[in-house]
Amino acid sequence: MTFSSFQNSFHNVTRYPQHLLRKDEDGVKVAVTYKKVWDDGFGARGWKLDATIADPAIIASTRETGQRIHTSVFVHDILDHSLSGFGVSGHRSEAMALIQLSKRTGSDPRADYEQLVREDILNGRVSGERLIDFLPEDLCSEIPENSAMTDREMIVLLRESIGEKRLFESLVDNFFKLGSAGENHADETWKTLGLDVKRRTQIGYALQSLLEVIDKTVEEMGIEALHGIIGINNNDVTFFMPDGNAIDSIEGYRVAVA
Repeated sequence: MTFSSFQNSFHNVTRYPQHLLRKDEDGVKVAVTYKKVWDDGFGARGWKLDATIADPAIIASTRETGQRIHTSVFVHDILDHSLSGFGVSGHRSEAMALIQLSKRTGSDPRADYEQLVREDILNGRVSGERLIDFLPEDLCSEIPENSAMTDREMIVLLRESIGEKRLFESLVDNFFKLGSAGENHADETWKTLGLDVKRRTQIGYALQSLLEVIDKTVEEMGIEALHGIIGINNNDVTFFMPDGNAIDSIEGYRVAVA
């Protein structure tokens, strides 16, 4: 098994281009873009991190939250992926980011892991790496060395050799193992950025409150597109529009971290 994909899931935030993510005396600045309709094959309204715009797997997200988790997917992308030093797409990156989401919100990642296994992995779909590199050792041992099988064929073989129930449970357990492997990296990344991991819950809620206002504003105004910067530190989060044509009601809008 190779581990190149494992290493590529960890990002060094100090090496990001400054126009995408930077740390300064006021905290962290993250570049974001809003579009009323994204021409990306999905056509969704919403926001993307500028660092992810070229990633075809990323769908724009809005202020909307789920029933279990009271912060949006966009907050998850910012805090649990990007500022934790993980890629925003890829199953391994998502495994690690969901552990961060759990630590930030108290949510149990099991349901999400089970959904990813059921909808993707059991259908031979792994994003960001080969299936053979993603599988745990006990499942890899069931596959002949130097096999030319496709990912889907490997799943068929595993079903036949160990059974659906054991396969499902092993894959879910693997998500937990992969997710936990990113905890130290995330903590060190937040420290590098000057962010207090003990305040991640409060920072998340502040960021959600910010998004509620700016997203509702641009939606109601019918804005086609805009570029912005979200500033984040341990005391507050702020929205800036550095390219001119500022919308007065949201330019410099700030929410305190309670």
